[in-house]
Amino acid sequence: MYTIEMTLRGTPIGLAVQRKDAAAAEALYQEVVTALQSGTPALLELTCDREPDKKLGVLVNEITAVQLSDKSGGAGAGRVAGFLNRGHDSAGSANPRSLL
Repeated sequence: MYTIEMTLRGTPIGLAVQRKDAAAAEALYQEVVTALQSGTPALLELTCDREPDKKLGVLVNEITAVQLSDKSGGAGAGRVAGFLNRGHDSAGSANPRSLL
């Protein structure tokens, strides 16, 4: 399962939806990034594969960050959930991709 997480301006709690396969998750991530780059205030409507009844609408100009992650490994895989991983991977080496 892949999770697309978004943080919103002025809100400490993020929004997340999930996709079953990598291609669908990447497509949604790119859709959000493209919407952010457009700069136009628009409503982005999202659904979740894990909870089919879950639907959300968010104003694109309120999104401050978006992250795509593979949640199938869980916490035991050495990855920390969220947007900040202190810049180090599970072996303690610097990892520039962990800071988004």
